[in-house]
Amino acid sequence: MAIDAGIAVTNNKEKPDLGEHPNLPKRKKSIVWEYFTVETVGAGCTRAYCKQCNKSFSYINDSKLAGTSHLKRHITLGICQVIRQKNQQGETQDTPNPPKKRPRATPGYAGNGVTFDQSRSNHDIAKMIILHDYPLHIVEQQGFIDLVRILQPQFNPIRSDSVEEDCVALYVREKQNLLNLINGIPGLVNLTLDLWTSNEAMGYVFVRGHFIDGNWNLHHPVLNVIKVPFPLSDGSLSHTILTCLSDWNLEGRLLTLALDKSFSSETLMGNLKGFLSSKNPVILNDQFLNQNCYARVLSHLALDALQAMKETVDKVRQSVKYVKSSESHLEKFIELKQQLQVPSKVDLILDDTSRWDSTYHMLLAACELMEVFACFDTADPDYRMTLTMDEWKQVEKLCKYLKCFHDAANILTLQPYPTANLFFPEVSKLQVELTYAAFSDDPFLSSLIKPLYEKFDRYWRESCPILAMAVVLDPRHKMKLVEFTFSKILGENAEPWIRTVDDALREMFIEYNIQMLPFETTNGDDEGDEIMIKTELCPEGSLDDSIYLDDYEFYISDFVGNQQFKSELDEYLEEPLLSNYQEFDILCWWRLNGYRYPTLSRIASDLLSMPTSTVSPDSVFDTEIRKMDNYRSSLSPRTIEALICAKDWLQNKILPIDDSKAFVKMEF
Repeated sequence: MAIDAGIAVTNNKEKPDLGEHPNLPKRKKSIVWEYFTVETVGAGCTRAYCKQCNKSFSYINDSKLAGTSHLKRHITLGICQVIRQKNQQGETQDTPNPPKKRPRATPGYAGNGVTFDQSRSNHDIAKMIILHDYPLHIVEQQGFIDLVRILQPQFNPIRSDSVEEDCVALYVREKQNLLNLINGIPGLVNLTLDLWTSNEAMGYVFVRGHFIDGNWNLHHPVLNVIKVPFPLSDGSLSHTILTCLSDWNLEGRLLTLALDKSFSSETLMGNLKGFLSSKNPVILNDQFLNQNCYARVLSHLALDALQAMKETVDKVRQSVKYVKSSESHLEKFIELKQQLQVPSKVDLILDDTSRWDSTYHMLLAACELMEVFACFDTADPDYRMTLTMDEWKQVEKLCKYLKCFHDAANILTLQPYPTANLFFPEVSKLQVELTYAAFSDDPFLSSLIKPLYEKFDRYWRESCPILAMAVVLDPRHKMKLVEFTFSKILGENAEPWIRTVDDALREMFIEYNIQMLPFETTNGDDEGDEIMIKTELCPEGSLDDSIYLDDYEFYISDFVGNQQFKSELDEYLEEPLLSNYQEFDILCWWRLNGYRYPTLSRIASDLLSMPTSTVSPDSVFDTEIRKMDNYRSSLSPRTIEALICAKDWLQNKILPIDDSKAFVKMEF
């Protein structure tokens, strides 16, 4: 390389001299220089000055180039006071446009930047409020306004009533999309009712739908949140159900209705049985009207067990509270644990009495450290809540059965809204555990568990037939698991129970077949060619009863008269069991095998989406009915429903919001 007269020659190419500042570009290409000037303020020091407010910024110092990012931020983020004041006063004519980043040479890049859209911003704020339960009036709080103005000076503050309209508009739009999805599903819908209360003596009934779509995806959206007087009356609950059926076009399309026994009465159940049987002919002898919530049954059992040992549980709680009440107590406890060489690595936790699983974990951790508690009075003379070893052994036995309830409930938390085939093995396993304990030779264990067994036995006998029908549709089990389980639990009395499940499934199969059966007429007329009429679409009185009965008798003769005929159900049950894969996806299996069993797959779609619990996954271990907070209670029923339902749909991605669409505000 040679240097001559300020010209550097490299690889036979000449470059101009950059002068005394070699880091300075040949010419200023950044668009930011439309808003700044550059002046030399000293030897080796050059500063940039804003043309609007004349504020200076570092640019070159001792041959080091500061760059332009800080200059761009001064203009684009509204830091320049002159530009901000002009924007606030509406003086846009003489206000320079904020510098835009020059587009990179990237394929597909638009190149002109993004124009601020107030409507889109309002929509995003509504979506943010829905997803994170922010109060509507957050948009009027000064901290929020200041933050948004710094991020986007062009944003115009909005009122809480305006953002409320935006939230309701988003809900209305997505409700129509969800309605279109429900109208297009091939099967039926299951409903659950959950009750919340408020400090204003009002109730809020959450109506959740459970169904499988045409692609075998399981959905469980909140459909309605209806405000009713509390305590509930039979009339208000019936009105809630009618509202849901009307809103979502579900008359004649309902398979099961599950509600908790704590807010249902015999009168209500009788009225519902009559109404649903007339509106939903698929329902078999009221078997699909369920008032046993799986989660609440387990919660009641756990609470009964804890209550039976209340004094001992309180001693454990006070002991844990004492140790955790100060650093010195905890240090003494840990030191004693080390001296006794107790291997446990668990940490003591104080329970939240509003969740029974929290109490279970507190007792479990304390049991592992019982040796330390038993000797703790020697290390700390102020500790006077020592439990006897017999009491600790009783707590251990209590924990064993609380674990059974906890494991049974975990099916609702590890896999929210699981398919119904998973519950029969769980409830049957728990039934066996409680039976053994209730009739144990251990007098303490028997007295503790027998009342729980009697309660759960009623639930098991009421729920097992339906749950067994669902597990039959699991190709890993079919009738084999039902036969084995009933024989193990009921012994010589198992046969009638097995026959009940088999008969109910066959009755359901015939019912579905009749609904899917086409009636053909071929009388030679043109308009009679290939006329296909499904019975569920026939208007009342449009089909002569005698013709219908003749066709029905002819149809079922295939099942009862022809010994060589095998129905889909028979073929399915006689095929070998599928290997018991642990990661088995039953919905995927039915999606792939539905063409082999068209009628049975329809039954599977409806039964597998059948819910057993009425509460949401985050309430499975709750010991109390959930409450609507005072802020939500102050909103209109329409707004409460919009906020809660839309949040559920967005979080569960039932219908992804298409943010590219224009956002239309709803007028009240």
